[in-house]
Amino acid sequence: MTLQLQWVAQAQFAGYYAAVDQGYYEDEGLDVTIAEGGGDIVPQDVLASGDADYAISWVPKVLGSIEQGANITDVAQIFERSATTQISFKDKGITSPTDLSGKTVGSWGYGNEWELFAGMQKDGVALDDISLVQQQFDMNGFLAGDIDAAQAMTYNEYAQVLETVDPDTGELYQPDDLNVINWNDVGTAMLQDAIWADADKLESDDAYADQTVAFITASIKGWIYAKDNPEEAADIVTAAGSTLGTSHQLWMTNEVNKLIWPSTGGVGMIDEAAWQQTVDIAKETTNETGATIISEDPPATAYSNEYVEKALAELADEGVDTSGADYVPIDVTLQEGGA
Repeated sequence: MTLQLQWVAQAQFAGYYAAVDQGYYEDEGLDVTIAEGGGDIVPQDVLASGDADYAISWVPKVLGSIEQGANITDVAQIFERSATTQISFKDKGITSPTDLSGKTVGSWGYGNEWELFAGMQKDGVALDDISLVQQQFDMNGFLAGDIDAAQAMTYNEYAQVLETVDPDTGELYQPDDLNVINWNDVGTAMLQDAIWADADKLESDDAYADQTVAFITASIKGWIYAKDNPEEAADIVTAAGSTLGTSHQLWMTNEVNKLIWPSTGGVGMIDEAAWQQTVDIAKETTNETGATIISEDPPATAYSNEYVEKALAELADEGVDTSGADYVPIDVTLQEGGA
């Protein structure tokens, strides 16, 4: 069976690679191939077309696909927290969405912009109040001073800045050099990496439904492994073909763990309030053309806790801790260029 990722091999997906490496999928009777994403690959489309058995994608991106006819289900919400931020150098004085007014604001687009837009609209900042620029999937424009506030994932682009030498000091940039707007704090966070399954097959194919529980069970074990062994998990991802540097890969593993752990209801449980917040933002937040992600509530089949609850029950019977209440992140020292 095939798992379709939404990007190339990197520690954002460490739990799945660990589940392969440690034999957790094999223990469940599954032969899993992980298909990398990137480029024009849309994971939920690959899943909906039958070319993958499961897919990893952000909830808001999939909500749009569901409204367009894709019949797929969020069966495990792996990331509990959002990793999207807007970062700026402290001399710009940007500490809240209100401060973005009159500034040059970077966004990748492609469905990554909605938390930013929702945060601005919540604070009364119209898109006409900023200079919105298309940000590349790097921090070059930000570091060159062309972007006042840049989009950055905690586990990736934020680290890219901290891996860069400040020309004024000759040393790497430090967290104290930056202001960070975190959408979890603002209240416009949207659910991100989830495991998606084929809704039709869940309904009609008992073997697929059972396989889904097994796949979630093994995947959770993989994420527990990444929590308990971040260095080893980072190495597993690198061995699987990731081209990221050693310190950057470990940083990513550590930051992704923070999005999962501690887990409020057990890894993968879909929180109704967080789901509804994501849906509300998807319906009510407009982009520069006045469009929203969706125009109506998604169908009831858009998510289900049925399968993850069975997986968590199996793990509980095995004495496995799926909440990680005592989780403590490690300290990671970034090197220049992420080496």
